[in-house]
Amino acid sequence: MSLLEARAVVHSYPGGVRALDGLDLRIERGRRLAILGPNGSGKTTALLHLNGILKPQSGSVLLDGRPMQYDPASLTDWRRRVGLVLQNADDQLFAATVAEDVSFGPLNLGLAAAQVQERVQYALEALHVAALAERATHMLSFGQKKRVAIAGLVAMRPEILLLDEPTAGLDHQGTEDLLAVLAELERSSGATLVLSTHDVDLAYCFADEVALFEGGRALCQGSVTQTLMDPLLLQQAGLAMPFLLKLGLRARETGILGGEAPLPRTEEEALALLMPRPAIRAGG
Repeated sequence: MSLLEARAVVHSYPGGVRALDGLDLRIERGRRLAILGPNGSGKTTALLHLNGILKPQSGSVLLDGRPMQYDPASLTDWRRRVGLVLQNADDQLFAATVAEDVSFGPLNLGLAAAQVQERVQYALEALHVAALAERATHMLSFGQKKRVAIAGLVAMRPEILLLDEPTAGLDHQGTEDLLAVLAELERSSGATLVLSTHDVDLAYCFADEVALFEGGRALCQGSVTQTLMDPLLLQQAGLAMPFLLKLGLRARETGILGGEAPLPRTEEEALALLMPRPAIRAGG
C-alpha cells in the first residue's frame, strides 16, 4: 500500500484549463520521487492536491490507503503529515525573523514552549540556517529563503516533504548545498522526499523513482534509470535523456563499463570511467 496516492484526479482552472487529467501517482515510504515534466505539465497542481490545498473535481487522494476528507480537522492532520514547500519561498515567509517564521507551525500544533524551541532549533540546524535565527526574513538571500521555508516545514516533522522546483533560481553551488541538506535531512528524520522539476539531470542524480508528466497525467512511473533510458517516453514528455545516463550507456556499448555494472549516477562515478586501468603484464 502506498503512503500517499492520487487516483484518477481531475482538476481544471477557471476558463476550462485542464491542469490534471486523470492523474494516478504513488508515493512510497522512504523512496525519493521526482515528478518530472516540462512547464505546464501539471506538476505544481499535483503537489497542491497531495497537500490538500486543492480538492479534486473528480478522483481522490489517499493517505495510508484511506480517501482524504476536507473538513478543517482532517486538513490539519493531513498537513501535519504532508508538508509542501512552494517554488517561490516568499509565498511562505511572513514572520519578522527567521526563528519566528520557523516556530509558526509548531506553535499552531499547540505544543509546549519547550517542544517548540526544540523543534525550531533542530530545523534551523538541519537546514544550516541557525546563524540566521534573528535575521529579518526580508534580508535573506534567495537560497537562504529556500532553506528557511524548508526549515519551517521540517519543524512540523512531516512524514512526507513535497518540494516544488526546489532548485529553481539557485546557482550550481546553491543546488549542490540544498540537495546535500535534503539528503542529510532524509537520513536524520526519515522523511520521504518528493520533488517536482523539469531538470532531467537533477531527477536522475537524486531520485529513486520518477513520474513523467505530460498534459496533466503521469505517462509512466518507475525506477529512475529504467524510465529515463526509454527514448519514446522521453520524447512523449518533451524531455531529453540525462547526460550521465547517456554517458553510462555509451560506456556499456564501447565495453568501458561491464554489462552488469551499475550506470553512473554522479559526476564522480562518471569520471571514474575515464581513469586509466592498470596494465596487465604478460605471463602474470
